Amino acid sequence: MKLGIGCGCHHGLSRREILQGGLAAAVTAVGGVGDAFAQPAAKTAMRAIDIHAHYYPQEYFDLFNTEDRRFNSEFRMTAEGFFFKTPSYSNGPLPTKFIDLKQRLADMDAQGVTVHALSLTGPMVYWPDGKLSLELARTWNDGAVAAHQAHPDRFVVLATLPMLDPDVAVDELNRVSKLPGVRGIYMGTNIDGRDLDDPLFEPIFTRIEALDLPVFLHPLAPGVGGKRLQPYSFPNLVAFPMDTTIAACHLIFGGVMDRHPNLQVTLPHAGGVLPNLIGRLDHGWKVIAAAKRSAQTPSAYLRRFTYDMITHSKPLMEYIISQVGVDRIMLGSDYCFEVGYDQPVQVVEELRLNSEQRKMILGGTAAKILKI
Repeated sequence: MKLGIGCGCHHGLSRREILQGGLAAAVTAVGGVGDAFAQPAAKTAMRAIDIHAHYYPQEYFDLFNTEDRRFNSEFRMTAEGFFFKTPSYSNGPLPTKFIDLKQRLADMDAQGVTVHALSLTGPMVYWPDGKLSLELARTWNDGAVAAHQAHPDRFVVLATLPMLDPDVAVDELNRVSKLPGVRGIYMGTNIDGRDLDDPLFEPIFTRIEALDLPVFLHPLAPGVGGKRLQPYSFPNLVAFPMDTTIAACHLIFGGVMDRHPNLQVTLPHAGGVLPNLIGRLDHGWKVIAAAKRSAQTPSAYLRRFTYDMITHSKPLMEYIISQVGVDRIMLGSDYCFEVGYDQPVQVVEELRLNSEQRKMILGGTAAKILKI
């Protein structure tokens, strides 16, 4: 695949050399040659906004134990941390700072992060029937709004919706769009196994676009790969980035991005493997009739998305910047899962970018999208 760095010419360099020489490649490609070794971000007084930070209000988990047990859901707190289970997903022990705002704020201060865009993660609200799904969504949304109201300069809210009932989802969308601190919508890369170009979701995307709210995606079981991806924590390490890629492809090939030209979608984990597959996707769009469903080649949509920066690889992050543009990348930590970043601001500081580019990633682009 052509790397498309700088002028698009490799001048005899291997892919490895280009990635390792990320300074010239990434900076030239995204439109800033000058101040390559800028001051660390902490010295630029830039407000750092973490767009990938998960939160569980206690009230949300309380519903796991108060329903009629038809779904065999459970939440329990132990000395090790807390555990939960639903028919589709279970986890634990997890640290109490997912719930405790005081601990979260202390971590944010230690990291140099000013704002968390609070979001729900697995098990989301798609696993029960309509009544409980709506109750879970409303409870999480109200709990996150309460966190914003307690600390309006530190938290904004990415609201969740009961996606499997479009009418109810639109009603909840209309409600939360009027609540203080709500700045976007959070949803799974699949909804109980349904892909995002399913006609069921079309009214929801239509209303989200009309309200001018950004959409943030997150991988969610059932993932891809079946039994082959069960060992070694592969559902997290391999299936989640792949599910992000599949979701993006459904949004492109399924025409969602064409039907909603003003829809803003953020992909987690730096887009999964979408930037690396884009050459193959473009070629398939040109030569396979069944693939030619979008109005433009898949690569034309790369800049329709924004991306968090979670790659755990500096050369890879600089390559992705060269492909999508530095203005499409935002700070994200996956707080506070162990596969995320403990020091996300430091990760940005280590990228070979000039000060203005670094400010975009730290918070400039997120501030525009979230309108804060």
